[in-house]
Amino acid sequence: MRNYCIWNCILVSNFLLLRIGNVDGIQIWGMQFGRAPLLEKFIWKKMDFAYPDERSRQLAIASGEYVPENSLPVGIEIWRNKLFVTIPRWRDGIPSTLNYIPLDANQGRSPKLIPYPNWAQNKAGDCGIGLTTVYRIHVDICDRLWVLDTGTIGIDDTTVQVCPYTLNVFDLTTDKLLRQYRLRSEDINQNTFIANIAIDLGKGGCNDAFAYMSDELGYGLIVYSWQQNTSWRITHSYFMPDPLAGDYNIGGLNFQWGTEGIFGMSLSPILADGYRTLFFHPLSSYREFAVSTRILRDQQLSQNSYHEFQILSSRGPLSHCTASVMDENGLQFFNLIDQNAIGCWNSMLPYTPINQAIVARHDDALIFPADIKVKRGLLWIMSDRMPIFLLSSLNYTDVNFRILIMPVQTAIAGTVCDNGPVEIY
Repeated sequence: MRNYCIWNCILVSNFLLLRIGNVDGIQIWGMQFGRAPLLEKFIWKKMDFAYPDERSRQLAIASGEYVPENSLPVGIEIWRNKLFVTIPRWRDGIPSTLNYIPLDANQGRSPKLIPYPNWAQNKAGDCGIGLTTVYRIHVDICDRLWVLDTGTIGIDDTTVQVCPYTLNVFDLTTDKLLRQYRLRSEDINQNTFIANIAIDLGKGGCNDAFAYMSDELGYGLIVYSWQQNTSWRITHSYFMPDPLAGDYNIGGLNFQWGTEGIFGMSLSPILADGYRTLFFHPLSSYREFAVSTRILRDQQLSQNSYHEFQILSSRGPLSHCTASVMDENGLQFFNLIDQNAIGCWNSMLPYTPINQAIVARHDDALIFPADIKVKRGLLWIMSDRMPIFLLSSLNYTDVNFRILIMPVQTAIAGTVCDNGPVEIY
C-alpha cells in the first residue's frame, strides 16, 4: 500500500492536465513538465455514415436501419491513408460495423464513416458475405487487414448469435477478401466472447502468420495458423478474472464487470530465439502475464505447457486495462480505464509500477480510452465513454467520441519509458 501511495502521489503532482488552446479549430490538451500535448484528430457527438446522398440517409433513419444515437466506436487501426473505425451491433440501427476515414481528405473534424470494403459486405446476418459485428482489428506489414467477425447482434442478455465466429483477412491494396475462416466448434464454448485479436508474423514472411484471439468470457485463447489454415484452443488459469478486481468506477459510474477474463494482448519484437513474447491480461485484473509464441504456435506443445506461462507484477490498484500495444522498440502502451489515462512500459525493465509511467491523462477527453495503436511515430487513442453508453445515457449535445494523437518520443520524454535503445534477449 505504501508503494502505491508514493506512486499515486507522483502521478498527481506530475500529471496535472491543462487545456492549452485551440489551433485552427483543433483542440489541444496539454500536460505540465514537458509531456506531449494531446491533439484531437477527430471528434463526434454522434457517429454518422457516408450515405450516397441525403435522401438515402433519411430513408435509413425512417426505416430504423440507422439510429444515430445507437453507434459506439470501439476499435481503430491505421493503414496508409485510411483510419479504420469499428462499431459493434450492440443495438439496432448500426448500418455498418467496419468503416474507415480517408486521412488524405479534408472532411472536417467530424467526418462520416465509409463502410469497408463496401456497404454490401457490412450487412448484418449475411453469413459468409457480410460482417455482422467487429470489435478490434489489426493491420500487418503485408498490407493485410485481419478482422474477426463475432457474428453477434446485441450485448449481454440481448446477444443473439446470428452467424458463426469468422476470421476475415482483406488485401488492403485491392480491398478484396483474401481468406475467410470459420472458427471450429471446438474453439469456442457457450460463454465465448472474443473482442481482441493480435497478429504474430515470424521470420518466415507473410505466410508465417498466426492470429491470437482472446476469449474474454469463455476463458481461452484461440490460435489460428495462416500456413496450416487451422485453429486450436488453449486454456489456462491465467486467462481467468481476479475475483478481487471486478469493481469499476469510471465516468462517475460504479459498476461490476467481475466475469471479464483474458482481454488485452500485445506482442514483443522478434527475440533472439526467433519467437515473440505475447503479453496478456484479464480485464478484471491488475496483473500482466506472458508466454513465448514458441508455445502458442505449436498445437501439441500449447496443450501441455502450464509452467511456460509467466506471472508478471501487478500494475497496482485502479489499473484495469482493455487495450495494449507494443512497438518495434519494445515500448508497451496500455490504457488505464479507471484513471482516464494511457500508460507506458519499456520492456527492457522489469514489469513493475516503478518502471511504468503515465503519458496522457484527462478526465474529459479520455473517459474510457477504448483502443490504442502506434503508427508513424504517433500514439493513436480512441475514447468513447463506453460505460456511460451502456449503463446510463450519453449527452448528445456534448462531444462523446474522440480520436487523439501524440508523438511517441515526446510522450515518453522524461519518463522511465525513455531509457535509450531497447535490447531484448
